[in-house]
Amino acid sequence: MTYFLDLSSPETWAAFRGSGGTVTGFSRHHKTQAQRSLRIGDTLLCYLVGLGRWCGALRIESEAFIDETPRFKAEGDPFIVRFRVTPLVVLDPELALPVREPSIWSRLSWTRDIPQGSVGWGANFQRSLRKMPDDDGAFLLQLLQSQAQEQHRYELTAKERRALNRATVRTAAGELAVEIPDEDEEAEGILEDKGRDPEVRQSHKIQSLLAEIGSKMGFKIWLPKSDRERVKAASKYDLASTTIDILPMNYNDATIRTIEQIDVIWLKGRSIARAFEIEHTTAIYSGLLRMADLVALQPDINIPLHIVAPEERQGTVLDQIKRPVFSLLETGPLSERCSLLTYDDVEEIAAKPDLSHMKDSILDDYQIFAH
Repeated sequence: MTYFLDLSSPETWAAFRGSGGTVTGFSRHHKTQAQRSLRIGDTLLCYLVGLGRWCGALRIESEAFIDETPRFKAEGDPFIVRFRVTPLVVLDPELALPVREPSIWSRLSWTRDIPQGSVGWGANFQRSLRKMPDDDGAFLLQLLQSQAQEQHRYELTAKERRALNRATVRTAAGELAVEIPDEDEEAEGILEDKGRDPEVRQSHKIQSLLAEIGSKMGFKIWLPKSDRERVKAASKYDLASTTIDILPMNYNDATIRTIEQIDVIWLKGRSIARAFEIEHTTAIYSGLLRMADLVALQPDINIPLHIVAPEERQGTVLDQIKRPVFSLLETGPLSERCSLLTYDDVEEIAAKPDLSHMKDSILDDYQIFAH
């Protein structure tokens, strides 16, 4: 028996339980791994994203199959790579086991050598169907089975309660769950940013790595004029030959001014291939607003948009992408067009030795969408 990580949001976990708890699903890009790696009898260990809690264990009872019947979302269900399962343990969020519980954190190989609160601790918790160490899997399964009997409650924080009580708005793309942060959270984030030391911005290093990745893949690179020299200085790669000084586009002035401020753009010919906003010492909203402005000004622009942020800000970024103001765009929710990449993801991609032979679709294996 092999153990695999199964990420769920509070919404998809509730949908799984509400639909009978006998079929679980994953997005289309998991198809190959699901078919090749998972076998009947393997165990999925379920982890609630946003709450950081282990909420269940499922035994796989079938080979992977494709089923587009809405099950986890009423419309446009993306989780179509499915397995029939037998629930071994299914817990309410209040009973789910917090990964930060000392007895769990200090035991799992993915966390035990990392001080709680460290940057990047959640790197192993970013994608479903990641194979878990056998010892960790067996430990968690036993712990979950004991919790199912003991029913010990772990009180939810205010933020966790909000994640479980999302509002629903109706958009052109159907009903969408959104979460609205309170004023205290926003003020805390702004004060936190103002207190950081800006002398060497890590965001410039990430900007330079994104520019380097795109350059090696054959793209031309746009960098805002205000950042250009600092980004070039932060890179060991010669970006001068691939960085352009003028955007080769015939958009109106408002659109051009918006595009010019985006942190990194990859271009193929006269077209944008991908756009990136890096967040570190500034509020998340600035980057998201630029992405939303771009989509609103040019609804026909159909390109991948990425917010790039430190691992510890992952939850905040995904929450903000789902704010109502970004959910009501004429072309559909920004959350369906804009994904998250972490700093760790960018550094891992940049370290690959054969980038010049790779396609930019490799980013799709790392990106995370808000659901």
